[in-house]
Amino acid sequence: MAVSIVLSHISALLVAVLVLLWALAFRTTIFLRFYSSSVDGAATATAVAEFDHLYFVLHTLLMVIGFILFGGEGILAHRWGVGLGWARGPRKAAHLWLQGAALGFGVAGLLTKFKGNKGVLANFHSLHSWMGLLCLLLFAAQWTMGFLSFWNRGEGWRARTLLLPWHVFIGIFTYSLAVATAESGLMEKMAFLHTKHGIPRSSLEFTLINVLGLTLAIHCGLVVFTLIPVKHKESSNSTM
Repeated sequence: MAVSIVLSHISALLVAVLVLLWALAFRTTIFLRFYSSSVDGAATATAVAEFDHLYFVLHTLLMVIGFILFGGEGILAHRWGVGLGWARGPRKAAHLWLQGAALGFGVAGLLTKFKGNKGVLANFHSLHSWMGLLCLLLFAAQWTMGFLSFWNRGEGWRARTLLLPWHVFIGIFTYSLAVATAESGLMEKMAFLHTKHGIPRSSLEFTLINVLGLTLAIHCGLVVFTLIPVKHKESSNSTM
């Protein structure tokens, strides 16, 4: 259990480094250039493209580092909290607030897609966007249910006992869906870079995106594996 937690932290750090490297190393104009009001059409088009790129960078950072990685740490709070010697109360608080922070980052990442020069709904016609919307809705409902039932204790003990398996299942499903959504976003971006900008599939940037996708998938697997109850692991080993 301790090994899987450490590996999940290491993989999360690698994902964060790869995302930052992709966002900062393959575009020299991350920070916008400012133009006067008398700029010509070409400069205006360049400025609009810079804004769109900045929104893409913000969306990627907020969704991967903020939503997925913070969400994963929140899911594992009950596991690594035990290793730190925390009581149940602090573990529940860490779980609640890390998940709440992840939800806030996710909403902020969603808002970045309402920006750009193509209108509000232009970015919400792909499977990636629909999966992302479903994921955020499930995450918000999950966090609200957890707050009302387990933190605020509005429900009785029996009701919380009945809700707990569903809370765990929906949490794992939503987290896995978030990772799958991110993977589809990476594929969508690779297709865009190849068809619109002519970047070859054998380029260094494509290699970095592939490594990022694999590392993210491995991180998801480690998080889910760490959540498997110890008793279930032991019983599975005894039957083999």
